[in-house]
Parts: sequence; C-alpha cells; structure tokens
Amino acid sequence: MRQDTIFAPATALGRSALSIVRISGPKSMDVLIDLTGDVLPPRQLSLRLLHDSQNGEVLDKAMVVAFPKPISATGEDLVELHLHGGSAVLSAVCNYLSSMPGLRIAYPGEFTRRAFLNDRIDLTSAEGILDLIDAETDKQRRQAIAQATGNLELALKSWRDKLLSAMAKIEAFIDFPDDGLPDTIQQEIKNNLISLRAEMNLALEDASHAERIREGVQIAIVGAPNAGKSSLLNWLAKRDVAIVSSIPGTTRDILEVYLDIDGYAVTLADTAGLREATDVIEAEGVRRTLARLENADITLILSDASEGEMGRTAVNHYLSQQTTLALATKIDLIDDIPPPAPWIGISIKTGAGTKVFIQMLSTIIADCMERTGSITLTRARHINGVRVACDGLQRVLEAFDGSEPLEVVAEDLRLSTCSLERILGVVDVENILDQIFEEFCIGK
Repeated sequence: MRQDTIFAPATALGRSALSIVRISGPKSMDVLIDLTGDVLPPRQLSLRLLHDSQNGEVLDKAMVVAFPKPISATGEDLVELHLHGGSAVLSAVCNYLSSMPGLRIAYPGEFTRRAFLNDRIDLTSAEGILDLIDAETDKQRRQAIAQATGNLELALKSWRDKLLSAMAKIEAFIDFPDDGLPDTIQQEIKNNLISLRAEMNLALEDASHAERIREGVQIAIVGAPNAGKSSLLNWLAKRDVAIVSSIPGTTRDILEVYLDIDGYAVTLADTAGLREATDVIEAEGVRRTLARLENADITLILSDASEGEMGRTAVNHYLSQQTTLALATKIDLIDDIPPPAPWIGISIKTGAGTKVFIQMLSTIIADCMERTGSITLTRARHINGVRVACDGLQRVLEAFDGSEPLEVVAEDLRLSTCSLERILGVVDVENILDQIFEEFCIGK
C-alpha cells in the first residue's frame, strides 16, 4: 500500500478562492511533469497551465509546488496543486488524476499516516494534528499545536532516555556480578527514578485538565420543574434550543448544547426537572438527570426565587456536588431582598445578576482547566501508558531494598520503557493505527 501514489483534496469542498490537491508517492513527480510538461524547481511555487495530456485540454491555470523526498510532509515525493476554488475545476483535475495508472484517492488520514510510517512525525504528533483540525476553541488550538509540534514527544523521549540510562547501569552490574552494585551508584539510580516518577505522577494528575480542554467541560443544569433551566440554556446558547413552558415536566430528555466560554469548550446539558415522577417517561428523565449530575464537571443548581426557602430546600442537598453554582432564578418576580448565600439571584427576563453569574461561571471553568505541569496527556492511551510506566518504576524502587534480584529490576525498567515507546508508536502499535488515522479527513 505504501508504494501507491495517492491524491486527495486538502481543502474543504465548496466554492472558494483556492482548492489544494495533494499528491504523494513514487509517481508524484511524473504526474507533475505530465500535468505541466515541465520539470519544476523544488520547494518553489510556480505558475503553470495544467493539461489533460490525453486530449490536450487545459484543466486550470494554477500554482504548483514539488517537495522531493525525504524532506516533505509525508517523507515521500509530494506535490501540491493550488487550483482555483470552483467545484468544476477541482472535479476535472481529480477525475484526470483518477484516470492515471498507479494513482488512487487517499484513505482518511493516509497522508499523516505515511508521515508517521516514514518517521516524519511520531504518533502523539499525529494525534495533535487531528486535535488541531478538530479544535473549536482557542484553548483547544493551543493545546493541540503544542502536541502537534512535539511537546509530548520530547517529554516521553526524555523519560525513556532516563529509564534506558538506569537500565544500562543495572545491566552492567548484572553482567559483572562479582563487582556488586556500589551504594553510590544505587543511590544515584534511585534518586533519578524517584524524580522521574514524580514527573510522571504530575502529568497523570494534570491529565484530567488536558482531557477536559480537548473534550470540553461537562456542565449540567438541574433543579425542580419550572425553575428556569430551559430558559437559562437558551440564554447561554443565544438561541432557542429547549421548549420553554409553564407546564411541569416539559423537558423529558437531556438536551445538549456545545458552547465556547472564554476559549474553553463546554457541553451544556438541560435536564428533566427533579421531582416525584408522574409517569414512566418522566421517571426515566429524572434517572438520566441524576446520572448526568453524577458525571458533570460543574453543576448549576436552579431554584425559583419566588418559591423562597421552600424552593431552595427542595434542591439544597444537591449543593454537596464538588463544583456547583446555586442560582435563584426569576428574581424579577420578588422584592429586592437578595437570596441568602451561596445562592446567586438572576433573571433571564431582565438580565439582573447575569453578569455576576457569567463571571463566576468563567472562573469555575478556568479552575477546572487549570494545569500544573507542562506535559499534556490528552488521551486515555497516553494516561494508561504513563500509568503502566509509573507502576513499573514503583516496583523498581521497592526492589532496591534487596528483596528482588537485579534481573527483575531490569525487566521492570524494560517494561516501563516499552510502555512509553508504545505511546510514541515505536513498538507494537499496528493494532491502534487504523483506529487513530481513520478519524482524519481524506486529504490529511
């Protein structure tokens, strides 16, 4: 498969100023000569007429550039055609390329996969590229660009090198057992591994924050029926998402909205009102509400301010959630007496209190996202791999009391090293490559 020459549009379909088509593989330069009738200077944009050599028809007047291997995005000969952005132009060029022997349309993510297979990038950088394509907020963009440009790769390789250094010293004493392992060398190895384990633990502690940036903060809006949950959802979304009605039980299922709040991705969920259900459908809605409440990063507890203490008491026990904001809604219906702390009075109708509410919500979201380290583990496989390596280090450190032979210590170091290399894609990753690269779009 890697010997095929592939092509695909690298820009979104539709009318635009430009459309870019990428061609990668051993026949790329031949294709460029066929289209232009010329041998072009490498890595330099050139304006050329593109011809259908079969009938002499001009397909487009375009900027073209050739990237000879191995210094290209894929590590193979690579060509880019910067076409005019009309769909007819793109279709004509792609149809012609499809008719050429040895060319085929690329599979999703195949360009990036070839870059990985040709050692142009590691697996974490490939995942960073995917996150960068999918980024919808500024914080997601910043985190993705850091991973795509190798921050995680450098950290993992640094950890691996430290493990290899320790393993080399221990292997030396295994090979020369008569000399023994001097206390000074043993203590040096132990201190280095303690420091390394602390770095890994810090990254693991920080992983939930990095994952929230990539996946988004989960916020649940809960409260009694008619507390204003759907109105708050619509107000935050700036559009009518949920049906607003005075009839209790109108919201039966969970409604989700994806928002950008201060650069952070947020999934906001409007839930069924919490009360004694009157039918099986409403009971299922309440069950789903409680499940969402359990898994939410932030919970907005709503109470109708016009119901006073009685309304607040009905939902007070939900305030024990780890991160909550208590909102007394519809304060336009009551006197100017503010609700007691920790309740924040707001009115969606008049806007009263909403500015304070948004400021507090933004602060809580930022606190949820606050990161303590510089190493970003954004995926479950990163976390699991580092955790396995960290567990191996723990066994190594416990073995330094002499209870285990050096051969066992060296094996645990080897397993820890392999776990980190698996994250990088150095060993035994074929079974996860398809899963990762199939998420990409066709021309990437």
